[in-house]
Order: sequence, then C-alpha cells, then structure tokens
Amino acid sequence: MRRRSADQRQTKPDPIYRDKLVARFVNYMMRDGKKNVAQGIVYTAFDIIEEQMGEPGIDIFKKAINNVSPLVEVRSRRVGGATYQVPVEVRPERRVALAFRWIIQYAKMRNDRSMANRVAGELMAAAKGEGGAIKKKDDTHRMAESNKAFAHFRF
Repeated sequence: MRRRSADQRQTKPDPIYRDKLVARFVNYMMRDGKKNVAQGIVYTAFDIIEEQMGEPGIDIFKKAINNVSPLVEVRSRRVGGATYQVPVEVRPERRVALAFRWIIQYAKMRNDRSMANRVAGELMAAAKGEGGAIKKKDDTHRMAESNKAFAHFRF
C-alpha cells in the first residue's frame, strides 16, 4: 500500500510583481540554481513585451499561460496485454506545469539573439493563440479526442 502523497510546497511570490505564478515560472527557467539569471531573463522578457505590445508584461504572461494550458491529455494504460492511450483530464497544478514546460521548450527552439527575446516572443505568440506551445497543446487535445473510445478505461 502507498503512503500518503507529499504536501504541495508553497512558492513565495516574486520580488517585483508579488505574484506566485511569476515566481514559479522563474523557478522553471532556472538552471544550476542561478535564480538571479532566471529572474533577469523573465523580467527582461516582460519589459520587451510591454515595449512591443503596449500592455503590461504580466497580463500577456497570464493570458499566454491560460492559452497554453491543456485540459485533457492521454495516458498509457495496459489492459489485457494491449496498451491503450486513455484520455484523462489534467489537474490544475499539472496544467500550469505543462504550460511552463512547453513555453520554455519552444522558446529555446526560437532563433532570437537572447533568451529574454525568445521567451518574450513565445509568450506574445501564445497570448495571440499561435506559436509552438499552442501547437503542442492542440496536438495533445487532438490526441485525446481521437482516443475518446478508450475513455471507459479511465483510472
């Protein structure tokens, strides 16, 4: 039997925007414990967004996260020797985590000069409903839709 699940840690809000979501995004951006570097990238990206779109960077960021967050995904489930892709709803915590992961992944693939420019570009694209992260979400939804027949194997 499994023991109880671990408690969710509370993230402290970030120093500039006083927002927990931004703080979590900074933590996702962070490599090798270099939080100042990650914060610099994120805040510079927000400044670039404000400059180019004329709206507060944090508003575009939240809109982008909302647009990229998937509602359903497929999970592999073995039933009698066969493996089925079963569509399941995504928990709110995981939704945000996937959105962060996809935005950072597709920002890295862009070919702008600095990482701040790449993140800003991906966030602006996601807020408009385009870009790599949005495509990934659509693919995930399409996959779940095409495997709807196996929904009764849900666990």
